[in-house]
Amino acid sequence: MTVIIANDTPTAIRGMLKRWFIEPKPNVFVGTVNRRTREKTLEYIRRNAPGIGLLVIATENNSQGFSIVHYGQTHRKPVSFCGHFLVAEKWDDGAEKPC
Repeated sequence: MTVIIANDTPTAIRGMLKRWFIEPKPNVFVGTVNRRTREKTLEYIRRNAPGIGLLVIATENNSQGFSIVHYGQTHRKPVSFCGHFLVAEKWDDGAEKPC
C-alpha cells in the first residue's frame, strides 16, 4: 500500500494520480501499486511539479512494515529514530540521540 500526502497538487498531477490511487481527502492519495509504478509516478510528479512537497508512506519489508520518505518542503519531517520511522513536526538537529 502507498499513501502520498501532497501540498497544493496541480490539477494535471491530481488527475494522473487518480489513475492508480483514491483521494479520500484533498491531496491525500491511497493505493496499492508495485514499487516500480510508485517510483515512476513519484519521478513524474517531481519532474512536472518541482515545487510540490510530498510525504510518501509505502509498504516495506522491515520491522514496522512501511517506510517514509519526503520530497520538497513538507509540514512534517520523517525521522528514523532507533531504527523506526517517526513523523516529527519539529526536530532539533543538535539534540543528542539516545540510539
